[in-house]
Amino acid sequence: MVALTFLALLVSAGVRATPGVLMVPLQDTLGWSRSSISLSAAAGIFLYGLVGPFSAALMQTLGIRRMLIGALLLIGLSTMLSLGMTQPWQFFLTWGVLTGFGTGAVAMVLGATVVNRWFIARRGTIMGLLAASTATGSLLFLPGLAALAHHFGWRAPVMAVAATTLILAPLIALFLPEHPADRGLVPHGAQADHKPLHHTDQNPLRTAITALLAATRMRDFWFLFATFFVCGFTTNGLIGTHFIAICADHGIGEVPAAGYLAMMGLFDLVGTTLSGWLTDRFDARWLLFSYYGLRGASLIALPFIDFSPESLTIFGIFYGLDWIATVPPTLRLSNMAFGERSAPIIFGWIVFGHQIGAACAASLAGLLRQAQGNYQDMLILAGITGVIAAFLAISIGSPHKTAA
Repeated sequence: MVALTFLALLVSAGVRATPGVLMVPLQDTLGWSRSSISLSAAAGIFLYGLVGPFSAALMQTLGIRRMLIGALLLIGLSTMLSLGMTQPWQFFLTWGVLTGFGTGAVAMVLGATVVNRWFIARRGTIMGLLAASTATGSLLFLPGLAALAHHFGWRAPVMAVAATTLILAPLIALFLPEHPADRGLVPHGAQADHKPLHHTDQNPLRTAITALLAATRMRDFWFLFATFFVCGFTTNGLIGTHFIAICADHGIGEVPAAGYLAMMGLFDLVGTTLSGWLTDRFDARWLLFSYYGLRGASLIALPFIDFSPESLTIFGIFYGLDWIATVPPTLRLSNMAFGERSAPIIFGWIVFGHQIGAACAASLAGLLRQAQGNYQDMLILAGITGVIAAFLAISIGSPHKTAA
């Protein structure tokens, strides 16, 4: 179950990061502006987050397997449809709207639902592993996709992405169990007489909205939402979407720049899994404080490095370890605040904040780059938000509620 979920999240995140690879080729081949491409990427990121809480609610009614199969088919067919695009609005429709809906159903809420359904013990560690796949997928595929775009044009990575998602769908249909009981098991760490939460027949739209309305009356929801907004602002939206373009401004080619992103993805796998292990043992608030504070400092420093291979390697290792390490402690705090049944849905709304932040950064960075000719102010602004998020994080909950 963990392996299949990891693979689905890996592929979905790779799809969501592909517009970053397509940005320069589409600009050079079709003459589109970087701001218009960034807007479409931002729309996809926004929908990626908005769909999350509703997909979490649907998983409680339709089931995880059906949701995954439908989402993967939508992603594959919409990316295939984009092969014939000639106008920016077509890129917006396929890579912004349709893949936004598809990838939104195969996002961190999927990991949260699987963890809460299949695990009682070691939830932080497993969520760390699954969360790592979202960043690892978005970064690990980039060198190969960038190489395809460089040698064969922008359609080659699109075809690769479409084929991967369409191949994965039947694997999910054949091998993904819905519940531990389907394999004669109880959740890991549960007693033999464990009674799982039953499916609800409530309308998924109503379930998602009701959970949101209840959460908005709690201060911790807004703090978690705000810190995750910054998480998206500083990762997927800025570095994930624009890092290749940032490197291009300093004379670094697409393929080596994508290689640095892939390195971040590999180190994210280590950093986020380690973060999950730490979350099972230490105060989640102080983990978030350290993650956001260090991330903010590194972004403020980035415009002033020399962009040599050595400095980019150091930045890539450091940023990779911290990329999505915020997810396990954020989910733990959500479980504590909102309860086992509601937490995946409310966590979906918190992830929506992550994607709003990412969408804002993807669009704003493109606009500032076009207006100023560089990314310096954007990187410094993002770094400042990271420092602010660090101090918000230690205000979440109270020591006796969040201590290990």
